[in-house]
Amino acid sequence: MSKTLRWYHHKYERILQSNLTDNQKSREYANLMTEMEHEFEIPILKNEEWEKKNKAVIALYRKISMSRSLKE
Repeated sequence: MSKTLRWYHHKYERILQSNLTDNQKSREYANLMTEMEHEFEIPILKNEEWEKKNKAVIALYRKISMSRSLKE
């Protein structure tokens, strides 16, 4: 069963609002990003053509990435 972009956004918000530590949130964000990579076939290398066709997906993916703690 595939998950929608809305599902991923909701999951992101739940992690963001949770009482997890920054490190725990970072791990959860990383897991969420990995799921998105598989679900939406996000290319490993930057692909401008793919990004133009999937603006909402890449926007959320980058938002999650920027939310990760750099202290791991």
